[in-house]
Amino acid sequence: MGYVNAWWLYLIVGVVFAYVLLQSTVFLIKARQKALALDFTKEQINKTMIASAVFSIAPSLAILIGLITLARVFGPMLAGMRLATLGAVTYELPAAINVITAFGQQIGDLLAIDVIITALWVMTLGCIPPLLIIPLFFKRMSMGLDKIKEKDSTWKNIMMDALFLGMISAFVGYVLARKPIRDVDGVVIDTYFSWLSVLVLLTSAALIVVFGIIIKKYKQEWLRNYALPLSMVIAMSLAILFASMGVR
Repeated sequence: MGYVNAWWLYLIVGVVFAYVLLQSTVFLIKARQKALALDFTKEQINKTMIASAVFSIAPSLAILIGLITLARVFGPMLAGMRLATLGAVTYELPAAINVITAFGQQIGDLLAIDVIITALWVMTLGCIPPLLIIPLFFKRMSMGLDKIKEKDSTWKNIMMDALFLGMISAFVGYVLARKPIRDVDGVVIDTYFSWLSVLVLLTSAALIVVFGIIIKKYKQEWLRNYALPLSMVIAMSLAILFASMGVR
């Protein structure tokens, strides 16, 4: 798989990273100038910047774990570009795995170039709808939700919760689905139920509940931004422990 580490690939991805960093820097400077124009003090601005940087560390850890896994498929540069620009770890990994398994292979196998290109196209096309929906339809959708809220404020919360549970259900179905067992030629010869996936799911759910109780009962509001990534990181770490105990 030397082609995923070719020098020209590093050059292309480097240009993308440079553009993203330049864009971030420009917006940071403009935001700082606007804050000063609104009579915010330099101390307030610096404190906000430091707090934002600190609170970005924990979510980055979860992304780093996804990056390590995705790097086994696309190499470090392509995986880094996906997760550092448009991609989300909760979407990129399942999309890549689905494509790879459709070709009769699995993560860790030596992949042909057509498999990798197909996976990248699937992941890229999957990112396009949100980029179109937000600028074209978000205002209309938001106005529709506001009208529903004016009639009955409880319905808006119910709809948002239903949408969230629907998204979670898709991932739960992915976890509970039976996994294929393939022979050396990649042909499915049997399936098995993954207790390891279920244990990781239950562990992460239990952790997020514990963090929620800590936030609510002990007023630890700083934990609100860290609860989700911490539950992911701890659950992933426990997955290694479960696997070493023979759970599959």
